[in-house]
Order: sequence, then C-alpha cells, then structure tokens
Amino acid sequence: MSDDHTHVQEFFGARAADWDSRFPDDSPAYAAAVAELGLRAGDRVLDAGCGTGRALPPLRGAVGRSGVVLGADLTPAMLEAAVRAGRGQDGLLLLADVAALPLRSESLDAVFAAGLIAHLPQPDESLRELARVVRPGGTLALFHPIGRAALAARQGRQITPDDLRAEPNLRPLLAGSGWRMTSYADEDARFLALAVREG
Repeated sequence: MSDDHTHVQEFFGARAADWDSRFPDDSPAYAAAVAELGLRAGDRVLDAGCGTGRALPPLRGAVGRSGVVLGADLTPAMLEAAVRAGRGQDGLLLLADVAALPLRSESLDAVFAAGLIAHLPQPDESLRELARVVRPGGTLALFHPIGRAALAARQGRQITPDDLRAEPNLRPLLAGSGWRMTSYADEDARFLALAVREG
C-alpha cells in the first residue's frame, strides 16, 4: 500500500466513529446533489469514496430496488460505520481504491463522489478509472456539502489558485480524464460539478 493510501486510511480511520455526528445537517444537501445526477429506476451507480455512506439512501431512492448501488471506500473503519448506521442495506459496500476498481468497464450509469477529489493522490488516474467503469454518456457528480470558500474558512486557510476544485483547474482535468464538464456550482452551501463520460 502506498504512503498516500496509508495517510488517507489513518486520517479517516481516526474520524470514522464520530464522522456523521460532526456533520449532522448534510443529508438535504446530499439528497439535492443526487437528484441532479438525473438517475432513473434501474440505473447502476457507484458512490466513490463513500465514507459512512451518507449518499447511499438517496442513491437507492433514485434508482429503486431494480437498480444497483455500490459504495467503495479505502478505509475499513468508514465502511464499518456505514454498516452500523444501517446504510449497508441501501448498497453493496466495497473495500476498494477508486484508482483500481473491481468493476467491469462501462458497467455503470453514474458515479457520485462526495469530498473525494481533494484526497486523491493521482486525481487524473482516478478520474480515468471512474470514466472506465461508466458507460459513454453516463454521468459524474463531484460534490461537497459546503463550497470551497466555506470549507477553507472551516479549515483555517485561504483558497489558492492551484485549488483542484477551481473551475479553471477542474475543467481541463476532467477533459483529460474522459469527462466533459456540463455544470459547475461553487456556493457557500455546496460545491457541485457535473460531467458526462465522453465516447
């Protein structure tokens, strides 16, 4: 396992038990972001970097019982917290690196990724892997329940021009990874970038 993976697992593993209680008011933002993916009954969707599975209930609601919902995360403690919260019943949980998913190519209709991109050691490789598992025309949502400025303030830092989620940085990163950005919103209450799988 790379040092990057070890760092991510240590960071989230230490916070998994009380993660949901730290952010108790995020559920409506997750539900609204999932709604913008435009999922239909029977669709197949992955929550990439699912953490404690907060997106799994609205994803299941969007695709119905005939759909497939997967949640993949690198940190065992986060997946265990998802199971304790009862979210394992809304989707199949996978201990997996989003840069090397155990999924067939073009097997999904969409990917939802909350708070993921800032934790990827090689974002271009991971975004290419997400494109690999999504059919052409499928969608990707990069989401955070608060915007870049609000998140920076919460963390006691300033936004810098090299911020990966800034539109001038994110748009070409997505384009070089098999995605075409279709919308971008960075507000205090949320960050949401939607993209379509090219091809």
